[in-house]
Amino acid sequence: MKKKVIIVGGGPGGYVAAIRAAQLGAEVHIVEKEKMGGTCLNVGCIPTKALLHTAKLYHTVQEEINNGLRVEGISLDWPALMARKDTIVNRLVQGVKGLLKAHGVKTHSGQAVLKDAHKVQVVGENTVTLDADIIVLASGSVPSKIPVPGANSAGVIDSTAALSLPKVPKSLVIIGGGVIGTEFASLYSSFGTKVTIVEMLPEILPMVDRQIAKRVKEKLTECNIDFMLEAGLKEILSTSNGLSAVVQTAGKNHEVAGEYILMATGRKANIHNMGLEEVGIQTERGRIVVNEYFATNIPHIYAIGDCNAQMMLAHAASAQGVAAVEYALGHRPFYNPKVIPSCIYTIPEAAGVGLTEDEAAAQGISYKVGLFPLMANGKSLIEGCESGLIKLIVAEKSGEILGGHIFGPRATDLIGEIALAMNLEATVDEVIATIHAHPTMSEGIAEAALSVSGNAIHWPPGAKIL
Repeated sequence: MKKKVIIVGGGPGGYVAAIRAAQLGAEVHIVEKEKMGGTCLNVGCIPTKALLHTAKLYHTVQEEINNGLRVEGISLDWPALMARKDTIVNRLVQGVKGLLKAHGVKTHSGQAVLKDAHKVQVVGENTVTLDADIIVLASGSVPSKIPVPGANSAGVIDSTAALSLPKVPKSLVIIGGGVIGTEFASLYSSFGTKVTIVEMLPEILPMVDRQIAKRVKEKLTECNIDFMLEAGLKEILSTSNGLSAVVQTAGKNHEVAGEYILMATGRKANIHNMGLEEVGIQTERGRIVVNEYFATNIPHIYAIGDCNAQMMLAHAASAQGVAAVEYALGHRPFYNPKVIPSCIYTIPEAAGVGLTEDEAAAQGISYKVGLFPLMANGKSLIEGCESGLIKLIVAEKSGEILGGHIFGPRATDLIGEIALAMNLEATVDEVIATIHAHPTMSEGIAEAALSVSGNAIHWPPGAKIL
């Protein structure tokens, strides 16, 4: 007899889980209260990267004017860029709907509310109650807010609103120096906006390897982005010229003016108004508690992606969705939480997977580091990047790769090679033995592997890498 599976949420966790469950022979229903594709597809990953693609081209063309390229009257057509972004999003949303239909998944529009361990009420234009053998919660996340005076003023925006501004602002204050903040800083500064990042910690990108984060900050500074570190937001004031963020550093208050103030202070699990308390699902610090198979404390109910807050990344949600439904339907899934790449789409990009050097040290692991500066890589120089770096964290005795971190062109694509090597428990010797094409950025990974033992081919022995 077919198992009936209900997926709550149509984001990259939910719709992938729905497709996989259908492939395994289940009758699948998916409930989405807004747009299929979730935050990532509609107001997150995809539209942000669509804008960043054009920002990178704009930035590159301006740099290449001094390198033999002649361009007459380059300018930005903001409405056309907004339209292109929307076209890409709509095409992908329709693609998701088509995939669900092709796999026989039934879709329902409305707010999902758990009634018990086997019932979900869909509150919408036509409220219905669905029975299920298995329920998978994939309700995603929402932006976090800092409750300071003036936070609700006109012109104080979140990442969703930052994707649809009526024009490129002259100035922008970004509260938060994490992934969201640095990506938007890179985006708008490329189009001429004066950007200031306000971060309460001593450095930006706290979860990123320190050497990589330092290089990102240096590059953003070169792009005329200002930083206020160890700075706390106290208040937002409305002025005749826009807004002003009152920021406290070293015990003193400073005002930072901006046409807009972007709250980029992270995201939190979206778990309210779903009936979790009534059913008795355990939550902790605003997230749903799950085990290694993403099962909650209530049998037959699972929670994947941002709502369990283990790793708030779209691809992590997709992988968790596959693992959860495979386990729920009697299969043995494979999910490796230690090998989940993270990507930052600044210009140039940054990416990492596995342990950072600080994490390896904190865990008492004996390790070696391989470094290769991309100023010595031909393809990177062609791409106009001299500040890039590839870094490998390697187990001292076995040579197994424990982590990899990249700053440079196509870092978000290159990180996949390191992730695959780690999943296969490859050693640096095996990476070295793999012939990498020339000229490519990927050669830098092999050089970083060689540098673990001081044998990089294209970097002088003993030469310092800052």
